[in-house]
Amino acid sequence: MWTVIYIAQSDKQAEQIRNKLIDEGFLVKVRQTNVSKQQYEILVPEAELDEVQEVLNDVLHSSFDHHSQP
Repeated sequence: MWTVIYIAQSDKQAEQIRNKLIDEGFLVKVRQTNVSKQQYEILVPEAELDEVQEVLNDVLHSSFDHHSQP
């Protein structure tokens, strides 16, 4: 079963997250939400959820830290 772990606000952000998770060895799917054409769900197998969440947190923190620097 696939589980949504994150909703990205653009296709670019979704692709960046997908690529980082794939680089870490995870299976990842991205799909556009039915709610908004500008939102994309990042999905992973439920069995990998705990491991993926740790990596996702690192990815999100590093991308936010990178954008906040001058």
